[in-house]
Amino acid sequence: MNRFGILTILLIFLGMQAGLTQVSLDCGNAIPICNNTPVNGGTNGFGIDDFNGDGASGCLERTTSGAIESNAAWYRFRTGASGQLGFNIGFDASEDWDFALYRVDDCNALGNPIRCNFFDNTDNNSFVGVGEDPTGDVGNFQYEDWLQVTPGEDYYLLINNFSNTNSGFSIQFSGQIFVTNPYDALDCSIISELLGPPVAACEGETVTLDATTMGATVYNWYIDTGAGFQPIVGQNNATLVVTTTASYRVQVITPSNNNIVSEVQVAFSPVPIANPISDAASCSGLSTFDLSQKDAEVLGAQDPNSYVVSYYADLGDANNATNALPKQYITQAGAQTIYVRVSSINNPNCFDVSEQFQLVNLESPILDFPSEAYLCAENGSVTIGLDLLQPNYSYAWDSGETTAEITVSQPGAYTLTVTNTQGGLSCDANRTVTVTNSNPPQIMDVLIEDLQKNNTVTVVANAEGPWEYQLDDRPFQTGNVFANVTPGTHSITVNDPNGCGSVTEEIVVVGFPKYFTPNADGMNDHWGISGIENLEDPEIYIFDRYGKLLNHTIGSNGPGWDGTFNGKRLPAADYWFKLTYIDSDGQRSTAKYVNNHFSLKR
Repeated sequence: MNRFGILTILLIFLGMQAGLTQVSLDCGNAIPICNNTPVNGGTNGFGIDDFNGDGASGCLERTTSGAIESNAAWYRFRTGASGQLGFNIGFDASEDWDFALYRVDDCNALGNPIRCNFFDNTDNNSFVGVGEDPTGDVGNFQYEDWLQVTPGEDYYLLINNFSNTNSGFSIQFSGQIFVTNPYDALDCSIISELLGPPVAACEGETVTLDATTMGATVYNWYIDTGAGFQPIVGQNNATLVVTTTASYRVQVITPSNNNIVSEVQVAFSPVPIANPISDAASCSGLSTFDLSQKDAEVLGAQDPNSYVVSYYADLGDANNATNALPKQYITQAGAQTIYVRVSSINNPNCFDVSEQFQLVNLESPILDFPSEAYLCAENGSVTIGLDLLQPNYSYAWDSGETTAEITVSQPGAYTLTVTNTQGGLSCDANRTVTVTNSNPPQIMDVLIEDLQKNNTVTVVANAEGPWEYQLDDRPFQTGNVFANVTPGTHSITVNDPNGCGSVTEEIVVVGFPKYFTPNADGMNDHWGISGIENLEDPEIYIFDRYGKLLNHTIGSNGPGWDGTFNGKRLPAADYWFKLTYIDSDGQRSTAKYVNNHFSLKR
């Protein structure tokens, strides 16, 4: 639904003396209104029971007063055109006001209200009514649906309050009808007072009261500022120019002595001042910008409870109070001019639209550097942060440095805040880097399940890091077990994915029996190593427990060792061996990680 700006047709001047109020307690004497609101400084009690003892009327129920009415005020109006019509009843946010609206031309046949609201004001709203809250608060449950009216419809409005002490209310009509019919939306023929209805104006304006009467001979004017009516000396013309809030009375003297006395109330509301507003940045990544954060800036020292601040994309809309932007404004690309309107709550026709500001969609810094870093050795260091500087950016670490990247040597959390500043506006972003110790990997052992054509190799590394493992040129894997390993020489690599280095070793995968029985029965009579045919120039050395060399075999040919030394049979015992070969660097090396222990049994 389109929002139409409030055209203030009726306004009550809050805070005036109770003696200046214009309140009708009864429907039969309802105050007619069409273009200015009767001055109301509060309500106190009710007159006759307009509901004849009924217990409810629409949403309103019988109160502690014994009737539906408590502290009541009745008004009536007549439509003069067709269209969308609503109204806003404004009051102090600490008070609770209810209303019921009847479409009828006879107080003796009110029937049920066509709009009614009885919500308590636990949300401390400042408005209740029909249509839309003028502050843009779409969550105000004290609003009923718009009226769709045609000319000549009569309405009676009951405004009710449960407290004997209240500061009064204002009535502001709103809706599309005041755009299409700004001068005759409401029918003023229902008002017959000579001076017309109460007048709401802004300080600095002048109001001319006109009592012109055919045949009048003398006009006597009086003023009441709260202490009773006093004559205005020297004012005896048919018109009176006033600039002061007060009640005014005219006595019209006619030749027939059919004299006329008429009174009117005139209220002047302060004109707000829109203070200069600084430009604002809508940082990228935020879908909305909270316009209300600029309210305090534009109001300055002015009471926020006395004024409404609204925002517009067009100066014309700001002047006409139409198409107000929502306070949670969806940001636009680039820069946009936002126009600000400050209006008096008492009289929205008193306003200032002299200020505006630029809302710039400013890029927030993008921080995509790693959030983890590692110290690779004791007393080591690591560089963290951004390695690319941006113009207009400033950098601040919580450790005190002001550079884009820093070098640290202690584990911990380090937070960088980067601010993009352009034209006095800024957007920032921050990112925390966690620095931890990470020692380089080490190969502690390699376990080989041998005596198979397809062997299993298990790498045992130091358990201080999330290592990754590689066999020969296979892809790195997180597991430390390799299956289907052929006999021969292989390279094992353990790498630190955090960048703290890697270690590679060459291993030999071979098989040998754990024992043999050289008793000439044709089974296990010789001991040897299988798979050495895959090695270059292998040599096997066999020793007793004291390290004495018992056998030296070169190459991979031959049946193996028969358990003798210099032709003599050796006793059953444990024996050791060493396997050497020419490694990938062309050097003779001893095979590591080979369990070089076996037994001779007899």
